[in-house]
Amino acid sequence: MSVKELSGIPCSEREVPAEVAAPWFQISAENKQLEGLCFDRAGDLHLVDVFEGNVYKLEMTGRKLTVLATLTGENPAALKIHRDGRLFVCCLANMRDNGSIVAMAPDGSELETIVGPELGYVPDDMVFDSDGGFYFSDFTGPVFDPTGGIYHVSGDALGAGPVDGSQITAVVPNLATPNGLALSPDEHRLWVTEMAANRLHFIQLGDDRVSIPPYGTSVPYTFSGLEGPDSCSIDADGNLYVAMYEQGRVLCFTPEGVLAKQILLPDREQGRNRRSTHPMIIPGTSTLLICTNDFGHDGGSWIFAAEALGKGYDSYQFS
Repeated sequence: MSVKELSGIPCSEREVPAEVAAPWFQISAENKQLEGLCFDRAGDLHLVDVFEGNVYKLEMTGRKLTVLATLTGENPAALKIHRDGRLFVCCLANMRDNGSIVAMAPDGSELETIVGPELGYVPDDMVFDSDGGFYFSDFTGPVFDPTGGIYHVSGDALGAGPVDGSQITAVVPNLATPNGLALSPDEHRLWVTEMAANRLHFIQLGDDRVSIPPYGTSVPYTFSGLEGPDSCSIDADGNLYVAMYEQGRVLCFTPEGVLAKQILLPDREQGRNRRSTHPMIIPGTSTLLICTNDFGHDGGSWIFAAEALGKGYDSYQFS
């Protein structure tokens, strides 16, 4: 890579193999805060727009984009699909203490509350396990007051109205604005990006999926820059992909937490396409999609594509 293309990349990462992503689909000519890339069983893509509250579906055949629902004022930040087909959406709301997780039918109807705003969480991301339960990140806490954490809701708690506080288990407390979550295929390893502290956490899980064995945690990587790691995802081999917010790139790690590759978004060295938020591989392929917007410029909101380290992981939404 040229010196210009590596602008803004820490010296320690400039020798890491790099690929420049290619344009894949423009969501809007306006700069929208895109998040939550997730594929359904038909292979169609879903995503959200945080500040306008839109929940989108992009049909892969014909690339037809529709708005399934608009969650005005809720600031949706992630979307995952339950194995029963419902769309689960994490909402930041006021970004302090009244976020929620809601579910809806595949067409955007039948909205229901799963984790209510009265519980005081700010859910930013989530990931399902094989029992239909899920982990979610509570997106709160600066570095000097780490009040955020990772929580788990079992599959048994779903289906009878909103869950209550007693049905939510703390897994990893005392984090500073935890953001992205990824669960390994064997369900014994949880990856967490701690945005405010610029850290990647590796969490070993017991058979109950919520306990942590002695010496079962580590920080395999510490990021650099004012803006930290955002959402993350894995592939079928357990490789991890972490979007770097305001850096216009994605870092690709091996299952052992070793940085193996970086993907750069076009014109990032000019301050363009920097708001990279979420990476996700197209099922059945090794094509990694990355959503971003061109904040401060006129490029709009885009999904870019690059080559992943492995093929897509279908996750437990397909079990």
